[in-house]
Parts: sequence; structure tokens; C-alpha cells
Amino acid sequence: MARRTNCEGMSRRDCLQVGLGGLLGGGLAGALRMRAHAAEAGGASQRETRCILIWMDGGPTHYETFDPKPEAPSEIRGEYGPIATKSPGVFFSRHMTQLAAISDKLAVVRSICHNQGNHGAGNHYMMTGSPTRIPVSCGAFVSFHPSVGSVTAHERSTPPGMPAYFSLPRMTRSGGPNFLGAKYAPFVVSDDPNDDDFRVRDVALPGGLSEGQFADRRTLRGQLDRLRRIADSAAADPVGALDEYYQQGYSLVTSPDAQRAFDIHSEDAAVRDKYGRNGFGQRALLARRLVEAGVPFVTLYEGGWDHHSTIFSALDKKLPPFEGAIAALINDLDERGLLDTTLVVALGEFGRTPKINEGGGRDHWSNAMSVMFAGCGTPGGQVVGATDRKGYAANERVLAPENFASTVYRKLGIDPATIFYTSQGRPVRLVSDTTPIDELMG
Repeated sequence: MARRTNCEGMSRRDCLQVGLGGLLGGGLAGALRMRAHAAEAGGASQRETRCILIWMDGGPTHYETFDPKPEAPSEIRGEYGPIATKSPGVFFSRHMTQLAAISDKLAVVRSICHNQGNHGAGNHYMMTGSPTRIPVSCGAFVSFHPSVGSVTAHERSTPPGMPAYFSLPRMTRSGGPNFLGAKYAPFVVSDDPNDDDFRVRDVALPGGLSEGQFADRRTLRGQLDRLRRIADSAAADPVGALDEYYQQGYSLVTSPDAQRAFDIHSEDAAVRDKYGRNGFGQRALLARRLVEAGVPFVTLYEGGWDHHSTIFSALDKKLPPFEGAIAALINDLDERGLLDTTLVVALGEFGRTPKINEGGGRDHWSNAMSVMFAGCGTPGGQVVGATDRKGYAANERVLAPENFASTVYRKLGIDPATIFYTSQGRPVRLVSDTTPIDELMG
């Protein structure tokens, strides 16, 4: 899989170099081991609601997606014209055709803004609902506060053995758990589900090993363990502490229910075609299968939105399959009766500059951005807030990342006023402004 980078050139490899490799790539047995102590964490609510967060890394343009400005000068409005949606008086941009056709099932907020105009700080603010404590560089991988996904993993229960938080195909730079601990980091599925030989690591038998052989080797391992242990030291044997987690991992690998959740090849070909036979489309389908299996939070990471140059030719290729996959996801959830309990959100760290630059692109712009919401009781067919005629700034119903995070938490049955305590005993409020976006609450 090709590495995705933003303007600062940061990639997954850079993330590993700054010490996040354990969060990004831990195996299932390790994830189960780290999560064991969280088994009693019930959280503020156990409502059976889920969230699929679509992260458009790099900062998606609001002009060419959900907030076109046809009356602005050409150097601002760009090459795309507006298209009508199913909702009277609501217009999206040129390539958003399939989402426009189901606009009655979704809502768009056009007035979220903040003052963090670089990737590192903007990502942190939107992924956590908390600004960074100190100025950070554009390329920084920072974690001053737990991400929404990690908090959800902390507060919500899951089916036995299943991680509560997945991120496909990588973790966003501020998508980790901070002081909550590594057991609430996402389980990363890095392989491409569009590949014919797609297998989720640690959730499939090793190649060339039949289930019978796997069971035999597991039995042999158990016999060897018993031979080298003696009764009076077994309680202190660290291997004994590991056995429980290997047992859970073994149960997941051999569980028919778990295998069905990850067996994307069992999906009807027509369903797979609707999502699109590409990496993002098939990851969106896998996300639906995960929430259907009871996973409360899934992040779909899609890079390549940092369009400092040639924005229109790039979006001509990128937008149609991308927005089509989101429309397929919303429709599929709706048809399966899952949309009422599954929140789908799509966003990035900020919007793009009003004026098209000399390279034919748009630069970072945190004064305005658009965020899409669907499902989990969200009243569809509406636009919340607005930007000015040229799209420079939010000027109606101005909202902040804290309002975004509080909305997600409320829909997931989590109180945004919850106070956590760090390992040093310092109290930390989940969100400083706990006011959700009322228009989205239904």
C-alpha cells in the first residue's frame, strides 16, 4: 500500500519513529492483554450506538464538497459549480452527486471553525475536542488528550475478545488514548480489504496451517507449559498471566462469528460493487461489518486531502469514488436497520483557503470547514450554520471542535462532562464546553 503524506511529508513511518509504533501495530493478543483490566469499565451509558468516523486527512476543501460559493469571484469559487440536492434549497458541489441524492438522510454543519491552522494542532483539536496545550509544528504527532475513539473504547463494552476501537488502515496522528493507556488505542487493520487475499492480522490462521494443525500445536504448547511448571511457582509464573490472553486470541481466531465479521469476501458481489472495488470503498464495507458485530467505534482514515496544488484535477479522480462509498455506507446501514443506531461523520482537520493559489490549489484554512453527520437520530435534510458569501469564515451559528466532540459523545451515550484522572491523579474534563449541536440531536 502506498504511503500517504501531507505537505509536511509526514507518513506512517514517521509516526513509528516518534514512538507510536506500539499503538499502531500491536497484535491482537497484546491488545486483549492490555484491555483486560478495562473489563469492568461500564461508562456513562451502555446504549447500543456506534460511530464510524471518516477522517479526511490533510484538510478537505469545503468549497468543492459541501459549501460551494457560486456567487464568489472566479478565483474563489473555482471550477466546480453547485448541484441541487434532494433537500430544497440545499446545494453541494459538482462531484457530490450520490450524497446529494440522499441528502434527506444526512446533515451538514458548515460553521465549525478554530484557530489551529496546521495539521498537527488541527488534527488534535478535531480528534479530541481539546486544543493542544502548547504550540506544535505542522507535522507533529501530538497527544495531550484522549481521542474520541479511545474514550469510547474506555466507556463502552464490546463482544468478548473484540477490540472496542478500530482504525483502518492506520491511526490518525492524534487518534490515541493519551493518559487512558495503550489498552484503549485502536486496533489497526492495515491490509487492503480490496485485495483477493485480504486477511486481518491475528484474526486468521497462519498461511498453510489448518485449523486441526493449529489446535494440535496449541495443545502441544499447553503440554510443554505444564511440564516446565511446578505447582508452588505457577502463581508467580508470568507465562500463566499470558495464557488467558492467548486463549482469548485463540477463541477469536477460531470463532465462526468473528470469522464472519472479517470475511468481507462473503459479501454479495452487488453489495461490494456499490461500495466500490477500491481500498476506501471496501474499508467502508468492513466498517459496516464491524459495527454490525458490535464494535462501538471505527475510524476510516483516508489521506490525500492536502491539496496545495492542482486541486481540481486531483478531486476529479478522488471525489466520485469517495463520496459514492459514503453514500453506499449510509444506504446500506439504513437498509439493514442500523442507521438509527450508527453515527457516520466525515471531516478533516480544517477547510481550505478561499483564494486559489498560483499552483492551482488551496492552502490550510481553519476559519471555516464543513462536517457531515448521518444516522443515530440525526435529522436529515438540513444545513447547520453558514459561511459568508465568499466562504472566508463561519458567520452563522458559529461552532467549535468542542461542540463537535460533545455531539458525538452524546449520541454514543457518553457524558462529555465526565472527569477522568491521570496516573498522577490530575482531574481532566473530557470536554471543556459540553454543549452539543442541538440541531443534530433530534
